[in-house]
Amino acid sequence: MVMVDLIKKKKQGEALTKEEIYFFVEGYTKGNIPDYQASALLMAIYFQKMNQEETAYLTEAMMNSGKAIDLSAIEGIKVDKHSTGGVGDKTTIALGAMVAACGVPVAKMSGRGLGHTGGTIDKLEAFPGFSVELSIEDFINNVNDIKIAVVGQSHDLAPADKTLYALRDVTATVDNLSLIASSIMSKKLAAGADAIVLDVKTGNGAFMKKTEDSFNLAKEMVEIGTRMKRDTIAVITDMEQPLGFAVGNSLEVKEAIDTLKGNGPADFTELCLTLGSYMLLLAKAVKGVEEGREMLQKVIKNGKALETLKTFIERQGGDGTYVHKPELLPKAKHVYYLRANEEGYIHDIHAETVGLSALLLGAGRETKESIIDLAVGIVFKYKVGDEVKVGDSLAEVHYNQEDRLKDAIEKLKSAYSIKKNRPVARPLIHGIVTSEVEKKKI
Repeated sequence: MVMVDLIKKKKQGEALTKEEIYFFVEGYTKGNIPDYQASALLMAIYFQKMNQEETAYLTEAMMNSGKAIDLSAIEGIKVDKHSTGGVGDKTTIALGAMVAACGVPVAKMSGRGLGHTGGTIDKLEAFPGFSVELSIEDFINNVNDIKIAVVGQSHDLAPADKTLYALRDVTATVDNLSLIASSIMSKKLAAGADAIVLDVKTGNGAFMKKTEDSFNLAKEMVEIGTRMKRDTIAVITDMEQPLGFAVGNSLEVKEAIDTLKGNGPADFTELCLTLGSYMLLLAKAVKGVEEGREMLQKVIKNGKALETLKTFIERQGGDGTYVHKPELLPKAKHVYYLRANEEGYIHDIHAETVGLSALLLGAGRETKESIIDLAVGIVFKYKVGDEVKVGDSLAEVHYNQEDRLKDAIEKLKSAYSIKKNRPVARPLIHGIVTSEVEKKKI
């Protein structure tokens, strides 16, 4: 097989075979195919696209490029949740504890934050001593014992995705549905889950800005999961404004704890209940999503979800005291109050701009080598649609370094739009995609 033939074939709009796709993925991962030829094929794929069969083969080839995790020793149906990323998205911390408290195993691999979106591992490290460095044996034992464990992504997990993504990043071929879907799903499938619930974000703070594009990505990923014999459901959720009220590592952890106490923000609580009910459904723990919702609400009300979080933190070396005393979490030295200079209704709190503001404070990483400040971030007092008066505190800016504050404040101010008329409410849940049906909420 010759690489130039694959490039020519795809350039002409023809479908690549399974053998040709495996040849490309294996060859490039091992360094046998040069960047310039791989770039040419990626660009041909970008313009000519891939059909569903090609996308499934690409996902499978990337999944098999490293060591897939064998979770067969874990009892029950393992359901994973994956978010395509957003601002204020602390979902795994609360949702994982809720689902585990219902008796469904949550065996999760999570990553660190880069850019304006935060990482689950960074947030969990707000608990002193918490570690994701578990052996596979301890990981499996923890899930069997307490129904939840979180580890960092292994370097051996779908290594082809890492090398291909790096090339896509510098050749302007990132935003292709097949390439995005196969990148996400190769890692999820290699992580060993039996079923997958996808939280596909849409809006200015998401990778996919347009709702139609988010639905198309969801359909692509659900199709891949179904072809690979994994029950897969996608929920299209809003990321036009930050999720909840808190943005920043320890601030988001506190909000997740508040949610497990039954005092969380309405949008964040609703998201956890929606995603969690589908996780319980795929795990066959309930017969319908309404039953799942009731079960999740019950473990919040009786305190079982909060205790599950505490046990989970302690089993991974963290100080569980912080779960019941979140005031002990890392706290910034200073708070700046951003106040409204006009009255009216909030029309926009631009999520991506908020994320960049938090990044300027030190809450995120500009490069992989950046050291994040777990204490800093932003706590909002109002959401889109709320009425404000001149002088009202729109947000608390938690900061440690004076030299970072000015730029962060200017960025945060630009995220707001306040107008005289009340805006039309935007839904949190835009729809559901399953292997059988796509349901859009109007």
